Amino acid sequence: MTGVITGDIINSTEYSDPNVWLNPLKQALERVDNNPKNWEIFRGDSFQIQVNDVYQCFINAVYIKACIKMVKGLDVRMAIGIGSITFRGNTVTESNGSAFQNSGNLLELLKQTKTNLKVKGAGNIDGELNLYLKLINILMDNWSVNSAEIIKLHLENENKIQKELAKLIGISQDAVSKRMKRAYLDEILEVNNMFKQKIAQIHAFNN
Repeated sequence: MTGVITGDIINSTEYSDPNVWLNPLKQALERVDNNPKNWEIFRGDSFQIQVNDVYQCFINAVYIKACIKMVKGLDVRMAIGIGSITFRGNTVTESNGSAFQNSGNLLELLKQTKTNLKVKGAGNIDGELNLYLKLINILMDNWSVNSAEIIKLHLENENKIQKELAKLIGISQDAVSKRMKRAYLDEILEVNNMFKQKIAQIHAFNN
């Protein structure tokens, strides 16, 4: 069982210079997986990344969103597909299997319903997972640039305490704490733990 995230940048056409969003997107994908064979940017503002550790799908999506929303006015739409890989191509977009099919088909549905984050492939748990994702994504869609920055910083430095994070961006520890609360970091981490628990249930059932 593996995961695939397929997504596209929202409002990319508002910028004449594609590097405005292309650079943070590349940075995010490289951080998630430093093997370029596991991700690809295509059609200008669309991307796909294979997540071999399926438990990391949600938090990786959060990280990608944080990187993109650090650019004011931008957002990202992402479909998490869970399943198998039956064929590995030279590039990730040439690979195939239920994980890829679930992710690609779901992204088309997200465009139609103007939804920014969903998962497909978890069987009868899909509905429950997507309720959590819908609610947490309402909060993430409203991140400010500062909120996106503090989420990105935390995920890149999970072992650092608030005082250390404050030094990295030149603000006070109290300001870091307030930004984390406004970004709903605790709630995001709770959803991430729940996501992992549900995926573990699927994995145990399939085995």
